[in-house]
Amino acid sequence: MITKTIQFIEPDRQQAQQVIQVLEQAGYQVDYLTSGKAGLQSRQAAITLVSSSLPDMSLTEWVRYSQTVADTQQRRIAIAIVDQHEGLLAAEAMKAGATDYLLKPFEPSQLLSLLARVEALQKPMSDIVAESWRSKQILQLAHRAACTHASVLITGESGTGKEVLARYVHQQSPRSKMPFVAVNCAAIPESMLEAVLFGHVKGAFTGATGSQSGKFEEANGGTILLDEIAEMSPALQAKLLRVLQEREVERVGSHKTIKLDIRVIAATNKDLRVAVQEGVFREDLYYRLDVLPLHWPPLRERPEDILPLADYFIAKYQQGSACQLSADAQQMMMQYHWPGNIRELENIIQRALVMRHGDFVTSQDLMLPVDSSKIQAIKPEYMPAAVGSAGTE
Repeated sequence: MITKTIQFIEPDRQQAQQVIQVLEQAGYQVDYLTSGKAGLQSRQAAITLVSSSLPDMSLTEWVRYSQTVADTQQRRIAIAIVDQHEGLLAAEAMKAGATDYLLKPFEPSQLLSLLARVEALQKPMSDIVAESWRSKQILQLAHRAACTHASVLITGESGTGKEVLARYVHQQSPRSKMPFVAVNCAAIPESMLEAVLFGHVKGAFTGATGSQSGKFEEANGGTILLDEIAEMSPALQAKLLRVLQEREVERVGSHKTIKLDIRVIAATNKDLRVAVQEGVFREDLYYRLDVLPLHWPPLRERPEDILPLADYFIAKYQQGSACQLSADAQQMMMQYHWPGNIRELENIIQRALVMRHGDFVTSQDLMLPVDSSKIQAIKPEYMPAAVGSAGTE
């Protein structure tokens, strides 16, 4: 049963009541407030839902201040709630430090699904599911890497859990009490990425109405994850190389250097060696990043992890009475190829929990694609003892 407290800041009490009802029915305690300043002063919750229509400050100001006053060991998670026409405001809130956003109007399921995702960010890294020999071997290497300050390059297909592995390295390192900042280089427009990474001063470009620290500054003392590093432009690769060499950064529009004490982890689903040969990725930057390489194998190459991961996601997302996988569901999951890896498995479990009737998730509930090209033979030793003894509907 969920017992977490959610802070909810919304000046419109009528709109707030509907959201509060959804949260309380899901088992949350709600710390409801109507002003931004009151929300900053209250420390009852690690997660805040904050409206874009604050009466005493802008949404972006609130998010920025919330990250400043938060405990350094537990940064406050802010979820911005904005109207449909406020997409730009949502992007600005994310840049200021918001974890995610919701567009009004939204369904209760959207809210609860988002809360489940952000709560996963707070879970201790012991929650990593690693039953296969290959996964345990990678975690051993990651633990050794964590004891150093060297750069780490994590490779693997999309959905394999590269960010989870990066967080594990951070949590096992001497920097664990300092910030962990993840940046998806592919999700930020090329024209904005430099300012997001390195910050900017007032007037540096059109729309820069004030100075803003970059992600490297925010991660100072801790760890920065540069996800999808292969998507970075050659010009920005050169600037990143200088930051790694000099251990200092200059905000866009400024010549003042800011010293950095930071651990850099890069992640990609591309083969950077091939990218170097093709001339789209700098060789000198590659060697700066590839000091301690870690490769997260696809899920199909570590089948022993499939059912433990499914059980983990069932426990994470189930509501109401406990349930488990039926024997036919286990068999189907073990035979499926999982082209989307752990991300696909998580999504399928979430859907199956909605579709199920009774105490078991069946093969029909999984709704896996029927495609013989995605079915693989699983060796008998990989099948758990539960198969054949678990009930079916």
